Amino acid sequence: MALPLVFSGEVAGAVESTDPIKLTLHDWTGQLITTRIMGSVLEKAGYNVEYVQADYLAQFPGLRSGDLSVAMEIWATTGQEAMDQAVATGEVENLGETGMIAIEEWWYPAYMKEACPGLPDWNALKECAEAFSTPETAPDGRYLGGPVTWGGFDEERVEALELPFQVVHAGTDAALFAELESAYQRKAPVLLWVYAPHWAPIKYQGEWVAFPPYEKACYEDPAWGTNPDMAYDCGKPRGPIWKVAWSGVKDKWPGAYQAIKAFQIGNDEMGQMIGAVDLDGKPVETVVADWVAANERRWKPWIGQ
Repeated sequence: MALPLVFSGEVAGAVESTDPIKLTLHDWTGQLITTRIMGSVLEKAGYNVEYVQADYLAQFPGLRSGDLSVAMEIWATTGQEAMDQAVATGEVENLGETGMIAIEEWWYPAYMKEACPGLPDWNALKECAEAFSTPETAPDGRYLGGPVTWGGFDEERVEALELPFQVVHAGTDAALFAELESAYQRKAPVLLWVYAPHWAPIKYQGEWVAFPPYEKACYEDPAWGTNPDMAYDCGKPRGPIWKVAWSGVKDKWPGAYQAIKAFQIGNDEMGQMIGAVDLDGKPVETVVADWVAANERRWKPWIGQ
C-alpha cells in the first residue's frame, strides 16, 4: 500500500480529534448520497461525524469560519465562482475532484422537437416559445428551474438572450423531476433544468439546449457574446464536481483530510444510486449502506486500511 505507515496508524487507530467533522447536506439526492458515503467511511475509521443541513451557496461563510467542515459537492456549473472566492481567502481548501463531471442545462424531451424543430439550437426558442407555455405564462414559454438556492443565473440568461420565457422555480429537487415524469408520460410541453449525474437523462430521451458555449468572460464581461450590454448570454459551464473543506481540517483531522481527498466515484455509478432512491423508493441510508458493504476494496485504502 502506497500510504505512509504513520497515516495508516493514525486513521486505523486513534483519531486525531473526537470533535465532530461537520459534513453539509443539501437538497438533491446525489449530494445526500455522496456525503453519507464519505461520512460512513469516516465513521468506519473512528471519526465523529455530524451532518448539517446547509444552503448550497450560502454555506461558504460557515466553511470559512470552521463552523462547517466539509462540502462534498461543489459543481463547476453553478458553484465555481463562490468556491473560488472562498478558496482565495485561504480559509477554504479545494480538496480536488470527486470523479464526477457536472452537466446542468436547459433540457427538453425528444418529442418536443416536433413543435420546435430548430432545437437544440437555442435560437429556436425565440420562435416556438409558445409551444412551451402554460396557461400561467402564455404566450411566453415556461422554463422550470431548480430550487432558487441552486443559483444558475437562469433569469439573467433569459434577459440577456432576449428569450420570451418566464422562469418558474421548482420548490425541491423531487418536485422538479416529478413534474418531468408527469409531463413525459402525457407527452406534455416541458422545458426544465436537468443535470448529470442523474437518472433523468438516462431514463428519458431528450436533449440539452445548445446555448453559446460558456466562457468565463460571458459571466463577467457584458461586452462578450451576442448581447453587448449584458452578461450571462451563454450556457452554463460544465466541469468537475469538487470537494471543499475548511482549511483547518488538514491539521485537526489529517487522516480524514487524506480520506476526503481520496474519495472518487463516477457519473454512471452515482446515477444508478440516485435512481435507486428517486425511482425505486429506497432510503438514502440503505443505498449508501449497500454501496459501503459492496466496495470495501475501494474505500478502505482511503482510510489507510
